[in-house]
Amino acid sequence: MNDFKKVLVLGPHTDDGEFGCGGTMAKFIEEGRDVYYATFSCAEESVPEGLPKDILLKEVKASSKVLGIRKDHLLIYRYPVRKFAHYRQEILEDLVQLNRDIQPDLVLMTSANDLHQDHFTIATEGLRAFKFTSVLAYEMPWNNINFETRAFVYLEEHHLHTKLESVKCYRSQTGRKYANEEFIKGLAKTRGVQCGRDFAETFEVVRWIIK
Repeated sequence: MNDFKKVLVLGPHTDDGEFGCGGTMAKFIEEGRDVYYATFSCAEESVPEGLPKDILLKEVKASSKVLGIRKDHLLIYRYPVRKFAHYRQEILEDLVQLNRDIQPDLVLMTSANDLHQDHFTIATEGLRAFKFTSVLAYEMPWNNINFETRAFVYLEEHHLHTKLESVKCYRSQTGRKYANEEFIKGLAKTRGVQCGRDFAETFEVVRWIIK
């Protein structure tokens, strides 16, 4: 893992990266790695009634700041939510350009076993764009029909705390069951038990390249 100096996290929507691997992002930033976060939709169509349509844009900026992501490392695209399949080629071209611009050593993205149509598109096109790069898929149990817990990243309690604080920035999502603090803590503890630590996040190994 010490060879991974540049890490790119792909979030289909704002908040996916934080929920899936926020603790890992916080840990990697603490270790001095360059962490980039690309999110492909601000999901204006899904914003709860009564809230401003750009609220998720504001929330992802606040959340990224909590995690320690540099402003110029937060990359925001504006594809319509639940319609990524219609823009598959455009998304692939954006991903290929990200690969050229950033040349990441490691990519973290959603799983191909994710039932959400946008998540599946990012997983599929992400692998196409980064087929010569090590790729891990982060866990989203509320969407994963299957998930192989093959790789683990140890987390200290303060990494988990940073993840929780970043998730709290998404006030528009507080009604989601997976945004519950006890659920997030419990999942991190469960994954920690699996690998002999107090806390962890788990990933599917999609592509692993040893240089």
